[in-house]
Amino acid sequence: MLNNNLHKIMESQKKFFQTQQTKSLDFRITQLKKLRAAICEFEEQIFEALKKDLGKSPLDAYTAEVGHCLAEISHYIANLKKWNTPRKIKSSKLFPMSKAQIQYEPLGLSLIIAPWNYPFELAILPLISAIGAGNCITLKPSEIAVNTEKVIFNMFNKYFNNEYIYIFCGGIQETQHILSQKFDHIFFTGGEKTGKIIMQAASEYITPLVLELGGKSPCIVDNNISLEKSAKRITWGKFYNAGQTCVAPDYLLVHKDIRDKLISEIKKNILNFYGPTPETSVDFGHIINTKHFERLTKFLTKGNIIYGGQKNPENLFIAPTLITNISLEDDIMQEEIFGPILPIIDFKEKHEVIDIITKKPKPLTLYIFSKNKIFQNEIINKTSSGSVCINDCIVHLTATDLAFGGVGSSGFGRYHGKAGFEALSNQKSIFKQTTAFDMPKRFPPSDKTSLAIMKKLLK
Repeated sequence: MLNNNLHKIMESQKKFFQTQQTKSLDFRITQLKKLRAAICEFEEQIFEALKKDLGKSPLDAYTAEVGHCLAEISHYIANLKKWNTPRKIKSSKLFPMSKAQIQYEPLGLSLIIAPWNYPFELAILPLISAIGAGNCITLKPSEIAVNTEKVIFNMFNKYFNNEYIYIFCGGIQETQHILSQKFDHIFFTGGEKTGKIIMQAASEYITPLVLELGGKSPCIVDNNISLEKSAKRITWGKFYNAGQTCVAPDYLLVHKDIRDKLISEIKKNILNFYGPTPETSVDFGHIINTKHFERLTKFLTKGNIIYGGQKNPENLFIAPTLITNISLEDDIMQEEIFGPILPIIDFKEKHEVIDIITKKPKPLTLYIFSKNKIFQNEIINKTSSGSVCINDCIVHLTATDLAFGGVGSSGFGRYHGKAGFEALSNQKSIFKQTTAFDMPKRFPPSDKTSLAIMKKLLK
């Protein structure tokens, strides 16, 4: 039944795409406005679902999920005409009267697979790019964030037809089935292990991909910082969404001279943010499910817990936790933490930091806290990461046209703003040749003059 239903929907999407309707800018903008209306109507249901799934407060739900999507829609509506305008390219030296341009066209049928940690935002943001680029879309929300999945399903069923946007719900078996189908593009956000499966499935049809995979994002803290501001921003960035953020600071590399002062400030901020009992704080979420709760509790068995460490399996609660005396070989330093546990490692010299980072897989984001521009630039130039954020955490995602994505095992492909439009478009090269004349000595038979002309033109 699943196979037949999916096949029928994909065939209907192919037929709808072939009508050329989605290529119209007016159509795309109308659909973006319709999406905005749908989000506004379902806002309270989205808030409620995110509270049930992850314990998010209304403020967190709006700021990081709903509001971010609404801002992206507005940005697309304002800029889509400009982005979609063919881009003139300098033409060939050999053919001076020719013209060249890049023309954007939709790829066709796009598959978007969303994660559970920001189950609304990370489903809708890629979809905005796909709509803006003129594609038909199959969206698979995370089945782990079950309440948000239901809201997304109901919202799109009310506002959109399956032939244009189809919401595909299901678990691992259903996802494997949909990956066996032929799409024109796949956009996946999630872990590296699943990313490899997605990539392997895409290779069957040589389907282009965007993979957003995360990883261990280091946070380097120099001794030349604004201590109070830095501690507050690190605390917020790490424990936002109970640490279940793909670009959360995964571990701290702190200069020995300020280590104790920084730890003291972070402890103070945890208390100020979430109170003496974070489990009851409206601003501190819970772990998504038992599987991830048990995975995280294993990290608490190594090193010294200097703050937090409390846990409650009934409420899927793990307190904001600071750990020292961690070895680089410990499990907590081998895999992405994705929870409210922060290992702290000290350093004395820059080369120690660079050595630690370059020996690990390239991170999605790298954080540098320092007032020293020489220090900043040396870290940036001697390491590789998908993005760098200096003197703050996570907020680089709010820069609308700052392309976001990974490198190496943290993923590939970029989106947000214009980068998302380009990632979901075919950038078609078009060359227009004049019929007024042909270049002398272009055609056979060749002679010394032909070679001389080529050498002069192609230097």
